[in-house]
Amino acid sequence: MQFIMSGRPSESYAVSILRSITPNLSITKHKGQAGKIAVIGGCREYTGAPYFSAISALKIGADLSHVFCTKDAAPIIKSYSPELIVHPILEESFNIRDEEKDLISTKVIGEVEKWMERFDCLVVGPGLGRDRFLLECVSIIMKHARECDVPMVIDGDGLFLVMNSLEIIAGYPLAVLTPNRNEYKRLIRTVLETEVDEQDSARQIQALATAIGNVTILRKGESDVISDGKTVCAVNIYGSPRRCGGQGDVLSGSVAVFLSWARHCAANGELTMNPIVSGCIAGSALVRKAAALAFEHKRRSTVTGDIIICLGKSLDDICPVR
Repeated sequence: MQFIMSGRPSESYAVSILRSITPNLSITKHKGQAGKIAVIGGCREYTGAPYFSAISALKIGADLSHVFCTKDAAPIIKSYSPELIVHPILEESFNIRDEEKDLISTKVIGEVEKWMERFDCLVVGPGLGRDRFLLECVSIIMKHARECDVPMVIDGDGLFLVMNSLEIIAGYPLAVLTPNRNEYKRLIRTVLETEVDEQDSARQIQALATAIGNVTILRKGESDVISDGKTVCAVNIYGSPRRCGGQGDVLSGSVAVFLSWARHCAANGELTMNPIVSGCIAGSALVRKAAALAFEHKRRSTVTGDIIICLGKSLDDICPVR
């Protein structure tokens, strides 16, 4: 068991991991080698969250970023950026009759499944909403992703889904859960049947990750605490006092990219630690640095779009393009 939980982990530790997994740019590479990310989320009420997650992946360096959303959300998300590949295939129950549900569910799942093996990582949950029919379809999509060994970063309403159906991700080492303070409390109560213990937070998050079968937990907060049930580490360098909505979506897209890069490094024998944990550390460090840079310029008026703008410069400060 390894604990990396000093009072303030050194900046060099997180930065060294980020540098070790960020690929060099090269004119010999082709489109797709730097990552293909898909976001499962976006409904008529929530269109910003999937956009923040998907565009963050591109801004960091992924080559392609897809969004699978409802038909109501698609035109809006498309209008935010032509860079995103938007699939308007998800359905909410208010749009369909009961007798149509089986047919539509089959079509939705079939459409996503034909793309699945192309993706390096899924982000599940940003702006997903809680429509029962929609969540049932997404749960089947997640099960298929697991069968295909596609990593999943689960945030927002995706956490609501898995908290009510833990078997979807239990025992899947390529799953990352990214709860905020309140979502973490609900996970602790649901899984460990106790309350959050801030005095022994390292051992508790390790126990939580172990109890769900060694998935990785990235607990967001003043420090981002990460555990895969074997190691526990904290990232509390950089950061911003401005807590505008949407930063978790930026983090989910960022972690998806770094996780993909870290798995590639591990496959080539270039990384010894768990690539899922490495991706979480790198994603956390970069988003916190971008948030700090955005706050330096925008102060109290900082919003999520300002942080996204700072992602590229923040990464280039750490890993200059050669």
